[in-house]
Amino acid sequence: MVDLLGYDGNVPITDNIIDEERQALLIFKQHLVDPSGRLSSWVGHDCCRWEGIPCNNSTGHVVKMDLRDPYPYTQYDMEWSESAHEGSRLRGKINASLLSSKHLNYLDLSDNDFQSNQIPKFFGELESLQYLNLSSASFEGEIPPSLGNIWLFNLTNLITLNLSFNDLSDTLPSEFANFKSMKYLDLSETGLKGQIPKFIGNLCKLKFLSLTQNNFDGGMEEFWKSFSNCPNNTLESLDLCYCGMQSQLPASLGMFKSLQNLKLGGNHLWGSIPDSIGNLSSLKTLDLSDNDMNGTIPESLRQLSELVFLFLSDNSWEGNLTEAHFINLTRLQYFLVRDKKSHIFDVTYDWVPPFKLHTIEIINCRVSHGFGVWLQSQTELIDVTLSGNGISEDSIPEEWLLKISSQLIFLDLSYNQFRGNFPSHLKFPNLDTIDLSHNKLKGPLPLWWSTNFSVLSLERNLFSGPIPSNIDQLMPNLNILSLAENNLNDTIPSSVCNMRKLEVLSPRSNQFSGEFPHAWSVESHMSILDVSQNNLSHNIPTSLGLLSSLQILKLNNNNFGGEIPDSLQNCSSLMSIDLGDNKLSGKIPQWIGGSNVHMFFMLRLRSNYLSGHISQQLCNLQHLHILDLSNNNLSGTIPMCLENLTSLVDDPDTNTITFGEQATLTLKGRELDYNTTLGLVKIIDLSSNNLEGEIPEEISSLILLGTLNLSMNQLTGKIPSKIGNLHWLETLDLSHNRLSGPIPQSLSFLTSLSHLNLSYNNLSGRIPWGNQLQTLNDSSIYMENPLLCGTPLSTKCLGDDTFPAKDAKDKNEDGNDDKLWFYVSVVLGFIVGFWGICGTLILKTSWRYAYFQFFDNIKDKVALAIAMKD
Repeated sequence: MVDLLGYDGNVPITDNIIDEERQALLIFKQHLVDPSGRLSSWVGHDCCRWEGIPCNNSTGHVVKMDLRDPYPYTQYDMEWSESAHEGSRLRGKINASLLSSKHLNYLDLSDNDFQSNQIPKFFGELESLQYLNLSSASFEGEIPPSLGNIWLFNLTNLITLNLSFNDLSDTLPSEFANFKSMKYLDLSETGLKGQIPKFIGNLCKLKFLSLTQNNFDGGMEEFWKSFSNCPNNTLESLDLCYCGMQSQLPASLGMFKSLQNLKLGGNHLWGSIPDSIGNLSSLKTLDLSDNDMNGTIPESLRQLSELVFLFLSDNSWEGNLTEAHFINLTRLQYFLVRDKKSHIFDVTYDWVPPFKLHTIEIINCRVSHGFGVWLQSQTELIDVTLSGNGISEDSIPEEWLLKISSQLIFLDLSYNQFRGNFPSHLKFPNLDTIDLSHNKLKGPLPLWWSTNFSVLSLERNLFSGPIPSNIDQLMPNLNILSLAENNLNDTIPSSVCNMRKLEVLSPRSNQFSGEFPHAWSVESHMSILDVSQNNLSHNIPTSLGLLSSLQILKLNNNNFGGEIPDSLQNCSSLMSIDLGDNKLSGKIPQWIGGSNVHMFFMLRLRSNYLSGHISQQLCNLQHLHILDLSNNNLSGTIPMCLENLTSLVDDPDTNTITFGEQATLTLKGRELDYNTTLGLVKIIDLSSNNLEGEIPEEISSLILLGTLNLSMNQLTGKIPSKIGNLHWLETLDLSHNRLSGPIPQSLSFLTSLSHLNLSYNNLSGRIPWGNQLQTLNDSSIYMENPLLCGTPLSTKCLGDDTFPAKDAKDKNEDGNDDKLWFYVSVVLGFIVGFWGICGTLILKTSWRYAYFQFFDNIKDKVALAIAMKD
């Protein structure tokens, strides 16, 4: 954009400065907070020497103010650290003294922090302004109409406007249509909603338009049509990624003759790519990824001879991709296609493409036999992702890997059909990431390729043998090491503790034995540690408490003994801990749920030898949605404070499950393995302990709970009457306890219930019926409750032979059936009781005595009947 204004970056210094402008700049500075002293040069008479304030060489007027943060920090630009970025951002307010700079035509305040202030309306009075950049400056509120209303202000010269990455108004003022000279407009992630502004098509000089990461809900057809107002439009870049578009691509797309970049990814586009796409002869970038497109890819794509970037991933394309689509794409360097329907990539055996790719990503496609030859021609690749395509070692010859090994940075061959040993003599001096997971590779671990690795994923193969004892020297820069589900054995070497950059270590599901390494230090950056499902023994190392960055700790399914170390309370970032299926003893530590460790979303301690009571501290785990303490020796009562687990009460959001987090849980009476869906599971399992007392009524407040298992304890009392409040409950197991009293009628309100077990208790009365309970008609659900009666048991309730049952569809609706039998039993009791007592007493004594004896007996019978009803 600087070129648009004619700057060459070398404006000569001059002393011919109007004093009014200098004073205005000083006032402007006084209202700013400058933590890094960026404006320390703003002293002296010659303001043209001040940082960010160039002047016109001939007139001496201030024409430019460039105060953007010199340390920009975004997710795409990691050149500067976040701390440097935050420390150099200007803050405070923008003073109207800028109006004294009447010749100011360039204003850049981007990447600063103006603390949720509105964009100043007086900017509309800067009549000479041609360039205005307020991107990422923490502005909030409405976009001032004055910026575009030429009847009030004269911003007719504005060429560049960048308001991106601010939290601005829902709609774009219609006055923006007055920017007839506008060439560059960036409104990315500004909070725009509603109809996409169709008047933008009237900006006939527009070259760059970005509305990405907004949330429009319609108006796309009118938006496309509006550009017909400028039949000779000069638009070169159009970015509408992730802005909620729901439409087809119009056939008129071919009218954008000057278009070089078309980015429409991350929307809800559907249908086919129009054939007119071939008219975009200047197109260099085409991004249609992450949409709902389901048509064929037109062969007119081959007319885009200038195309460099082609992103077609995450759609449901029909038909085949053939060499006819690529025949003239001589400049293509980046090709990405990841299909939702296993699209076919079909090229003839001897076809050699006319391009040399730098990046290739083909995921979940079916490739033809000619694919291997096609691939061998690509010798300039840097990033290679060929995942889930069913490729065998024959399709990727060793000599091809040898050709590209020197420049390769990223290699992903996961989810294919590679077998045997991976070539051991290959060297990848620049390789950062390699993923060979989910194949059938065997032999020792291939760790000799590169010392620059940051990510190595070899899980789900057939690798065997030990981890080399000098792995810290072989891979000193490793961040992620995933070796899960192989045939590795021996001990886990202590040298892994020396890998200071290691953040993820996952040798899960192998055959490692012996002690787990003890030499962890505070210098470690470990965040995910998963050594589950091995044969590790001895105590859990206390040095794990030094891992201050640890978020997920999985030691389950080993032979660890001793107590849970108190040192783990120093891991204040812990979100998930799984120590289940070990030989741990002692009590559940009091620090779990304490002030330092309270962010758990999963606490799984099942199948150990833990004893003592369940601490009320656990109720402080407000993010907890998986609590599994089953199969231990816990005693005491269930805490009544469980209603404080707010993620099970009123928080529908779940914590993010990271890097293959998985767990084995008992749901619906079976042990099930959860991984990608683990974040959706909400369970409390306290089964197979020695818990006593009543089930707290407060447990009925956990309305988002999906599984409640309290079986095989010594619980007494009644089932909570409001159990029907647990609307999302799918599994309820209260079997093998000493519960008594009736089954609450509210149980029939659980419309999601698919597994129920109330067997082996002392429950009594009629079994409720209706709604979901009608589908749970297995009598074993209620077996060994001698005082229960009614369907589906063979035991009939009192009066079942006298009064025919209602149709199952209507029976017990709103509890009417229970009420009917309640009143019938009371009436029968009255009659039988009256004549049984009075007939005898009349012969022996007075009516007065008979009267009182009669009603004493009635009170007993009514009390019993009420108990049966409840």
